[in-house]
Amino acid sequence: MSKLLNNLVVAGIYAVFAVLLLTTVYPLIWVIGTSLNPGNSLMVSRMVPDQPTLAHYTELIRNTDFVLWFTNTLTIALANAALSTALVAATAYAFSRFRFKGRRQGLMTLLILQMFPGFLSIMAIFVLLMQTKLLDTHLGLILIYAGGSISMGTWVMKGHFDTIPKSLEEAAYIDGAGHVETMFKIILPLSLPAITFVALNSFITPFMDFILPQIVLRSSDKMTLAQGLYNMVANETNSSFTTFAAGAVLVALPITILYMYFQKYLIHGMTAGADKG
Repeated sequence: MSKLLNNLVVAGIYAVFAVLLLTTVYPLIWVIGTSLNPGNSLMVSRMVPDQPTLAHYTELIRNTDFVLWFTNTLTIALANAALSTALVAATAYAFSRFRFKGRRQGLMTLLILQMFPGFLSIMAIFVLLMQTKLLDTHLGLILIYAGGSISMGTWVMKGHFDTIPKSLEEAAYIDGAGHVETMFKIILPLSLPAITFVALNSFITPFMDFILPQIVLRSSDKMTLAQGLYNMVANETNSSFTTFAAGAVLVALPITILYMYFQKYLIHGMTAGADKG
């Protein structure tokens, strides 16, 4: 009886995974097939077109500002990854290695902030950027992303810092090293998985986000990929859906490659964040 029950449980687990796989893979195949479809319709009779074409990719690059959108997004993503990683690393190091008044309350505040969706602060962000004259600037958007990454990233990186023996730092202190030198020469090199996790997530955020760029950026020459692709099909009379699908594939391709390349670091980084000592 127990063996039959175990088999049913295993079968149920496989069934759930099969459904999840189907709901994940089917849209991907459909988008890729649509981008290769010779026509302009989203409704295709076959997942893989009989006569696939790259005409929509050529049209996207030649007849739209896709290169400009990609350049803007890449600039924001690189700056956000660098600034977010630096802020998170400094904050996590302070919470992990120092004991000060309000430390526990500060950690709990960062944890609670993760529970609130970002769009709740949109009005406050808009007013703040307008008062500081950072509205319609890439810098304003980068600062928002970097500030928003501190709460989750600090917990992830602090968990990894806590696993590093303090005896290594104590030995460095005996040799005359300071906190800054110890952090850069000992802590950070041993925390590559957590750093990669935070940096990669910060890099990908501008590629995926639409709401914040739509609110902050107004000029057409400062648009991100999400804004540009949305404007292509925002008009009800527009028939550029297959070109939009080609853009979606081009956006997802580099992100997929990055995730596959850094997969082992991402797994280490996520599991390190589970230790909240």
